[in-house]
Amino acid sequence: MDKSILNDIKKLLGLSETCTDFDTDIILHINTVFMILEQLGVSNKKFSIKGTENVWSEYLSEDDDLEAIKTYIHLKVRLVFDPPLNSAIIESIKQTINELEWRLNVQVDTERKEE
Repeated sequence: MDKSILNDIKKLLGLSETCTDFDTDIILHINTVFMILEQLGVSNKKFSIKGTENVWSEYLSEDDDLEAIKTYIHLKVRLVFDPPLNSAIIESIKQTINELEWRLNVQVDTERKEE
């Protein structure tokens, strides 16, 4: 079953699907990350979500080996929406984001060479 992008990110942020108080903020941040992924060259399509009706298969196909995008989006949104108070945790998240950007680029480059 294909899952809602918004609901998955909300769950990772510790929010219930039924809590809609922050949906507008979270959607804004998710869409910003989709723009960043396009600029990084990970995706070659413009994409944005409007609400819970948008699912991962709209962005990722079954052929894509880019599951790390979900983690990347979560971490980028977390730093903007609900940053940790501990600077060591913030630095750890930033390092993970940097590694994911590198790995996603390598994965996309490898897939493009195989085509």
